[in-house]
Amino acid sequence: MANTLFDALFAKHADNTGLFIDDPIDNQSVTYKAFIEQTGRLANAITAAGLKPGDRLVAQVGKSVNALALYGACVRAGVVYLPLNTAYTDAEVDYFVSDCSASFLVCDPNDADRLNAVADKASAMLMTQSRDGNRGTLPDAAQAESTEFDTVNRSVDDLCALLYTSGTTGRSKGAMLTHGNLLSNTFALTELWEFTKDDILLHALPIFHTHGLFVATNIALLSSARLIFEPKFDLDRIIERLPHATCMMGVPTFYTRLLADVRLDKSLVGNMRLFVSGSAPLLAETHRQFESVTGHTILERYGMTETNMNTSNPYKGDRIAGTVGLPLNGIDLKITDPNTGTTLPNGEIGVIEVRGPNVFKGYWKMPEKTAEELRADGFFITGDLGTIDEHGYVSIVGRNKDLIITGGYNVYPKEIEQVLDDQPGVLESAVIGVPHADFGETVVGILVADGPTMDLEHIKTSVEQSLARFKHPNQLLVVEELPRNTMGKVLKNVLRDRYADLFSDKDS
Repeated sequence: MANTLFDALFAKHADNTGLFIDDPIDNQSVTYKAFIEQTGRLANAITAAGLKPGDRLVAQVGKSVNALALYGACVRAGVVYLPLNTAYTDAEVDYFVSDCSASFLVCDPNDADRLNAVADKASAMLMTQSRDGNRGTLPDAAQAESTEFDTVNRSVDDLCALLYTSGTTGRSKGAMLTHGNLLSNTFALTELWEFTKDDILLHALPIFHTHGLFVATNIALLSSARLIFEPKFDLDRIIERLPHATCMMGVPTFYTRLLADVRLDKSLVGNMRLFVSGSAPLLAETHRQFESVTGHTILERYGMTETNMNTSNPYKGDRIAGTVGLPLNGIDLKITDPNTGTTLPNGEIGVIEVRGPNVFKGYWKMPEKTAEELRADGFFITGDLGTIDEHGYVSIVGRNKDLIITGGYNVYPKEIEQVLDDQPGVLESAVIGVPHADFGETVVGILVADGPTMDLEHIKTSVEQSLARFKHPNQLLVVEELPRNTMGKVLKNVLRDRYADLFSDKDS
């Protein structure tokens, strides 16, 4: 038995002296061979610290070559990798570390004093790694280790990674992703999007979620492509790097910001062959404007934490604005009645269900929730509402849950409402997502006052201290009462309709 993911994506590069990562910010040019050697050093370091196959490693670190190598080291050592958004607060990190019973926590040296308590509570070892990946107790330990490592055997059904997601109520859920889940998607997308060793992928996505880590990085590894590694989307730097790339994967925000700059034109992207958008809905108008300005048609696809990618517009063929394309090879997709589960005919709106080798193993330590969302026949109930046209193209028309996707990040209203409801002067709250040209959606908090005094600035400060930045409401509104149905449930669809144009003339 071999290590499925490592053998397919990493091992073949052991003697590859070709360039893998060009990191202009940290002035690093890393060959495939050097990268694989670093996965060996890190694998030796984490196993020397006591990690065993199946143990969970939580990483809340900056985007760097070493952070990517840590992912490879975990794959190599059979350790389950859990990357966290660097914006998460200590309380949020504490939940994830405790819930997955992590054995190891890696964080920035500046956060070590605060997160020591989190590690101690979970009986986890804590090591540090700086934003550039070059300093800290983990890179120091790795530097002293050998590049040789006896890669641990893993099968397609073995757990490779945990990514946390959630519904609009209840606690966050750890989606268990296997070697087979990740590999199936990598092979399907690499073939469909025609990636080769000649490609240079402009990588400005974070590497703590599916899009930047399991889609962009794994495709590059499989195809032997090169990465231009940007720590984030910086407009000036992206415009500087575009002429040197052949592909870019991004969220809709990338494209709206590029379109707002006069430097974007056909000559700037003359070397490009592919622009991909995902993680949030791309407005049809953005799709049309980008094609008009650049001559390139953005390729939109659809995926989620539990499944990786499900559909894609074709590389060769019609890329239809407002759709997320066709199901990938090997993936079954259907639209069902949300109440009965009956399959609906094309053209009717219902819940999207998917089945295939990409679909996750289930939710960590939540068998009841897994049974609710994974049918016995293998179909996963996504909770997204969609439709299929006569040509098989899928369109997302909404969500069966109140999930907000802003700038590619998932935001769950209940979590924010709990913070708002605890504030002095707040009787109750409702959090919704409203359309925003830059972020796809943005968060709005609607408050009902409890008495004459409500300090909005104090409330904003409390939210900022409690939650990651991407969860902060863009605006807080005060109303006399929230709309409800006869059962007393808040009608968030009414609120979304009421405030749908709140940011239509704003650029905030």
